[in-house]
Formats: sequence, C-alpha cells, structure tokens
Amino acid sequence: MTVITKAVGTPATTFSEREYEICVTARMIEDGKTYWVAIGGGPLYAILLAQRLYAPTAMYATEDGVIGPEPLLPLDPLVIGVASRPNYRALMWSTMNGLTEHAQLGHIDYGILNSLQVDPYGNINSTWLGAYPDEGRRMNGPGGADAIASVCWRVILMVDHQRRKFVPQVDFISSPGFLDGSPGAREKAGLPRGTGPWRVVTPWAVFDHEEKSHHLRLIARAPFVTVEQVVQEMDFRPLIADEIEVLEPATEEELLILRTELDVSGQNTGLGRWVEQGDDGSWRFAEEKGGPAAG
Repeated sequence: MTVITKAVGTPATTFSEREYEICVTARMIEDGKTYWVAIGGGPLYAILLAQRLYAPTAMYATEDGVIGPEPLLPLDPLVIGVASRPNYRALMWSTMNGLTEHAQLGHIDYGILNSLQVDPYGNINSTWLGAYPDEGRRMNGPGGADAIASVCWRVILMVDHQRRKFVPQVDFISSPGFLDGSPGAREKAGLPRGTGPWRVVTPWAVFDHEEKSHHLRLIARAPFVTVEQVVQEMDFRPLIADEIEVLEPATEEELLILRTELDVSGQNTGLGRWVEQGDDGSWRFAEEKGGPAAG
C-alpha cells in the first residue's frame, strides 16, 4: 500500500520526470503531520505543493532549523529557505541541533531528503563518490540529512531513477537507513527504535522496505514505464510486491502551481527527460531534454 492521495485535477499529457517525482511525493504528505525537509529542491517543493492541494495543515521545518516558515515565492529555491521573510514569518527559530533534539523527543513525523546514492537497505550517500578516502570525489555532504534520517519516525527519500543512483552498497554512509539490514541494526547503532526509511520515490516508481529483511521493494510504478524498465535501471534487483500499483499522471493543477509559483525558472523541475502522452493514450519520452512542453 503506497498511502498516496488521489490526484487533484485534470490529468496532464506532458510533464518532466522531476515534476512528476514532486507531484507523487506531494500526494504522500499527510494532513496534520510534521515534516523536516531538505532546504531546497524537490523535498521543499513537495511539501509546499501538498499544502496547496492535499494537506493544508501539514507543518514543516527546514533543514537549518526554522519551524513553520512562510516562503516568499516565487524565488530561487534556496532563498525559499534562508531569506529574511521566511524566518520573520516562522513560528519558531531554532538550529539544526535544536531541531534534532525536537525530533529525538518524537515530535517530527517525517523527514524528506534527496540523495546521490541509495542501497537496498535505505542507506544514503551524499558525501563521497569513489573508494573512500583514497580515490574519489567529495560532494556537498549531508548537511542536516544525517540527523533527519537518524531520528525522524519515517523518512521519504527522493532520488532520480538512474542505475548509478541505486547501488548494492553506497560508497559512504552519510545518513543511515537500515544499515546492514539485520534485525535491530539501527537500535544497536544507538538510533531510536521504530524509526527509519519509509518510502523511496523516483520519477518512475515508489518503493518501500520489506518488513523483515528491510530490503527495498517495488510497490508502484509510473504509467509511462514498465516494471522491467524500472528494474533494469537499477544496479541491484529490488523485491517486487505481489501487486504493483500504477500511479496517476501529474495533473494540470499540480503543474500550474509548480511552474508559476514554486519553480518559475525550471531550475529544479526542468531537469530530466520530458514525458508525453499520445492521442492513442500511450506514453513516450520526448527525444530531447526540454521537449515539446519545455516552453
């Protein structure tokens, strides 16, 4: 069961992969719940879109510790989180450490994160690509993602659907999932009981983690890909649920908010390939990035 709200509005026939990922995630946001989100990009757009269409009383805090900000839109994605207006209008100013303590007390229901790499047990790498520490490349790092993944009750991970993203073992554990997948692994590492990865959302699919093995499991797919396509674009084979839900396409109402209020320049949502539906109802990827709907 994906726990996804029915899409609001008229089904769209053209949208980008990244737009679709944000729309699907927004439909998973629960009214009345509290979310700790990465400060820019998809996680923040998803919670803002959800507040407009699906979960008006959902509360969120930004990665740097501001609770209940009022974003000044439309602007650059990062300015949504760190400008003076969101802080001035916020319910509370805190710090990353202060919000971690808040989550440790059990007051934050969900975290929403991005990732460079994810493995079968939900471990996240956003620090280092290559053989650490001898060969490789240092990336931006997790920021507050290590705390979010450690102490929020549930974590939603947003990641592009590419083979290089889904790896058998991450090069570096920036933020913990179920570690080696063994029973009680998180608790043995000192993390709160009952916390951990909940869903992985990509432009193509939604995954959960099988209860006993904690292994990644495919539970839903986008209407424009098959199960075989989803699995082929991963460097390990996920478990497959008995029934695979086919997700609804993005809607015109969702896209209008994304394109005119949240990411006007397409800095985030314009990334990836474009998907379009033909007159016969079949879906295809546009031949070039920024296809016919890009303008």
